[in-house]
Amino acid sequence: MKISLKTILIVILGSFIFSAAVNMFIIPANLGEGGVTGLSLIFLYAFGWSPAISTLIMNLVLLGVGYKFLSKRSMVLTVISIISLSIFLHLTESWQLHLDQVLVATIFGGFLVGIGIGLIVMVGGTTAGTTILARIAHKYLDVSTSYALLFFDLIVVAISLTVMPIEKALLTTLSLYIGTKAMDFMIEGTNPKKAITIISQNPDPIAKMLDEDIGRGVTLLNGKGYYTKRETEVLYCVINKLQLSRTKRMISKIDPNAFVVVHDVRDVLGNGFMSEH
Repeated sequence: MKISLKTILIVILGSFIFSAAVNMFIIPANLGEGGVTGLSLIFLYAFGWSPAISTLIMNLVLLGVGYKFLSKRSMVLTVISIISLSIFLHLTESWQLHLDQVLVATIFGGFLVGIGIGLIVMVGGTTAGTTILARIAHKYLDVSTSYALLFFDLIVVAISLTVMPIEKALLTTLSLYIGTKAMDFMIEGTNPKKAITIISQNPDPIAKMLDEDIGRGVTLLNGKGYYTKRETEVLYCVINKLQLSRTKRMISKIDPNAFVVVHDVRDVLGNGFMSEH
């Protein structure tokens, strides 16, 4: 197991953004939050308990329950995340922005919380709590991590109705949805992929171009034209979105008559692409 310093710093940065967002926007607006943080805010509003302490205790308990569903790497990153979250929740406790428009706090709070969690999940960690449950749902039910997290968070919001009016609970739901979209973007949108299928009468130079100039592996598939009954080689390659324009331009230069199909790709695991942890 090897964890780079860059990965650790990303987890710490995500924890900081998450904690700052909670203290700057969520708490001053008396909004709720999902997961363990949402439960800690319920305790804050009801009993005045510090979120930094209650979050740490609950996260450690849930981590002990769900540790077997995490790899060793995710486990280490999650412990770093839990400790960082509690430290930053304490250090940023006074960073409260009392805004006149609660909707502004809802939007920016949700967005920054989503960015923070997204950074942590993107490198293979979790924020423990309901994020562990979301990872389990993703692994066994093939449900998007961000939407599974939203489902569990909404359960916490329902519990929040015991300490806040329905208006605040609805704004919390809006904040969670914004956070989900931001988290989705961080996990999937920062590494967009495209798959291209190429049928050409001159496949070798195209395959060589993809391999040497674009730097991506190419798979050769056996194809056969329905009308001509002619055997042909079909090239299949997955590239980053930023490489697409150049790839199409170079294919056109090699074979103007090549038939090229571009597909959107949701997830790619393997050499040269983001791996699942």
